[in-house]
Amino acid sequence: MTSPEKPAPTRYPRPPVSLGEAESVWRDLASAATVEGAKPESVRLAVIVGLTRCTDARYSDLLRCTVDSLDLERGSLVVHHGKHRSEHEHLLDDSALVVLRRWLVVREQLCVDLEGSVPRALLLTVHHTHDNGVTVAAGLPITRQGLVLSWRRYVQRTNARYAGVRPPLPTRFEQLRRAWSTAPDSTPTID
Repeated sequence: MTSPEKPAPTRYPRPPVSLGEAESVWRDLASAATVEGAKPESVRLAVIVGLTRCTDARYSDLLRCTVDSLDLERGSLVVHHGKHRSEHEHLLDDSALVVLRRWLVVREQLCVDLEGSVPRALLLTVHHTHDNGVTVAAGLPITRQGLVLSWRRYVQRTNARYAGVRPPLPTRFEQLRRAWSTAPDSTPTID
């Protein structure tokens, strides 16, 4: 039994950001993504944060999402959660749908120069990358490492911009995700 003064230990060793801070990150990214001429990386990162906010999905869950798992008419996304890949259909809020529609336009532009069929993955690379010394074109499915680097670039820019004004953002996306996963009624699903 734990004493009332001492909080119970959590399984994840790093503390999540507050819900207010997580919502601030979402508003910052969503507003930057909807501006005309927004960088594709900003739009993609806003989609990642918006989908995480609405579905409680981890990086690996988002990497499994395809354009076929998205239903814009119903405003929902089917996510295969966890290692057992349990399927859940999540409702997306209006702000996430706006950013997602913007991403689909950007995504289409990224795929224009690709030869062959267009990838079905929802999240794609936004610029040329290198994989084991080989240059990989933009518009291909992104890897987990690509998502990690994208988040860290955003954190470094944001922490530099708000240094001394607000607490720094964590470099691990999981700490942001947990702010929403611990909030009550944070992920409505359709069962």
